[in-house]
Amino acid sequence: MFRSLQLPIRLKILVSALLVIILVVGLITTTMANLFQQDKTFYVRDMASVMSQHVAAEADSLLRGYAEDLQVFADVFFDPEITPRHKSKMINRLFNNYQGFVGIAAYIDGQEPIVVYDENTLVEAGLTGEALLGYRDANPLPLDAIASGQAYIRNETQSAELPVLTIALPVNDAVADGGAVISAWVRLDQLLDVTGRSQDFRTMLIDEGDTLLADTDPQRAIDRTRITWQGELEELRSQSNTRATTVELTRDGVELIAAYTRTGIGGVLAGVEIPRTVAFLTADALLSNLLRVALGLFACAAAASLFFSRRLTRPLEKLSDAANEVGKGRFDVSIDTGAGDEIGLLSQSFNKMTGELREREVALQEAQALLVQSEKMAAFGQLGAGIAHEIKNPLAGILGYAQLALRKIPEGDALREKLKVIEKETKRCTQIISNLMKFARQEEATFSLLDVNSAVEDALAIVDHQMSVSQVGLHSDLATELPTVMGNSNQLQQIIMNFAINAQQAMGDDGGQLYVSTGVGEEGTVDITVRDTGPGMPQEVIDKIFEPFFTTKPAGQGTGLGLSVTYGIVKAHKGSIVVTSAQGEGTTFVVKLPQHRKLAHATEDETVV
Repeated sequence: MFRSLQLPIRLKILVSALLVIILVVGLITTTMANLFQQDKTFYVRDMASVMSQHVAAEADSLLRGYAEDLQVFADVFFDPEITPRHKSKMINRLFNNYQGFVGIAAYIDGQEPIVVYDENTLVEAGLTGEALLGYRDANPLPLDAIASGQAYIRNETQSAELPVLTIALPVNDAVADGGAVISAWVRLDQLLDVTGRSQDFRTMLIDEGDTLLADTDPQRAIDRTRITWQGELEELRSQSNTRATTVELTRDGVELIAAYTRTGIGGVLAGVEIPRTVAFLTADALLSNLLRVALGLFACAAAASLFFSRRLTRPLEKLSDAANEVGKGRFDVSIDTGAGDEIGLLSQSFNKMTGELREREVALQEAQALLVQSEKMAAFGQLGAGIAHEIKNPLAGILGYAQLALRKIPEGDALREKLKVIEKETKRCTQIISNLMKFARQEEATFSLLDVNSAVEDALAIVDHQMSVSQVGLHSDLATELPTVMGNSNQLQQIIMNFAINAQQAMGDDGGQLYVSTGVGEEGTVDITVRDTGPGMPQEVIDKIFEPFFTTKPAGQGTGLGLSVTYGIVKAHKGSIVVTSAQGEGTTFVVKLPQHRKLAHATEDETVV
């Protein structure tokens, strides 16, 4: 029996890619050749149409700009409230602003024009105002037609150094009976720049008198060359829209592809022409370039296919080797393909799988530790319940004797104030014992609306003496008009006391400062901030301080339950604790409690537990 040929996957990819590329390039080349053969001039016709519209749009924009500038001159010329001397200054200033303007001529009731020239420009071009007016006298403007509302534009070039056009507009607010017209000689430089950009196409602008206004060959415009095919021009100008008209024609024995577009001012027509022979040469050159590009693409595709096929198979080989290692029971295998595609995702999934396998044993060990911890907490609950039961009765006796003594001590006696403190603290101890018993029985404390400042003040009064003895300065800054929260006052006192005692123990014999403040947080929470000037904590300690039985104190000096209980109280109040600490910079605890019927959130740049 014949065995099937076994090929590496990279070779299969290479052959497949080359076959696809050859097929695609062949189809593209054949299709393009057929398209060029069937429609040799389609692209050129569209290009000529687009160019004629573009030239017409640019010329229309320039001419309308000239018309708007000329209207400014008209406003000055025909304003009866401006004195002649002031008009002269304003017109000189306008010539400086509109540097394309060479001269202005204003006609009132068909009389001799009022003419103003830019003498410096005329002298530089070797012209005089008389020369411009001489051509104007020999070829007068159609003043009646212009005064009736028609703009008029034509070529009036007298010198190769200064090609100019004339633009004439009616003056709408003139008071003369026969109407008023204002005209200007404007440089042709910008229009010649528009028609001189294309190298393959001949671009032209034709005025209403069938004279070249601008042309790819500037000399034709300077010579004021007239168009001999007026019949076609009249038909093109008769169109009511400004869309391009594309035609194929023969002129002077040359076959042309041409497009013409009418501008919207002065009857100016934009034309673009190209000989058909040039169009064929362009098509042939494009087809030759396409063939060369196809061959280059084929060579590049072969090299790229080989390169990428190797990049594709190498990660697969790594995955195969890693899978064999996992099959042998080694779960510490990790691969990095460096790919960002599906193979990269596959390698990430593989690494995730091995990581989860490695974590399984760790998770089992942690579960066992949690089980042991749970047993410790259960034992702590039973021990706490027993202690609470034993202490509750003596506390009841102390409270009874204190209340009995208060009845017999007169008002104003200093001893009476101390007995009140004993009574108050005994009640608080009784409440704490009750809460400890509820904790042992898995019961929740009773919550009510309360003032946080009151709970903080009570807690600070209790620890004030211990702080002063330990050389710890106690400072409080409680905000006024603080919103109420739903909570348990005794438990909030316990939180403050736990933080204060921990801070005092952390600062040691040298003492320090303890700052307690309240306020409204940015999230609308009621914040209790406790800050000390102690040694601070590293991040690895911050991550564990709320775990039960975790402590940094020497054996026998701490149970590690204080902050754990504090954490449970805050969570029962639907709040959160934000811890900020660094070694040598002290520690700050911020308890964020929600306002009544509101939730609290911590800022993103702080550690939230």
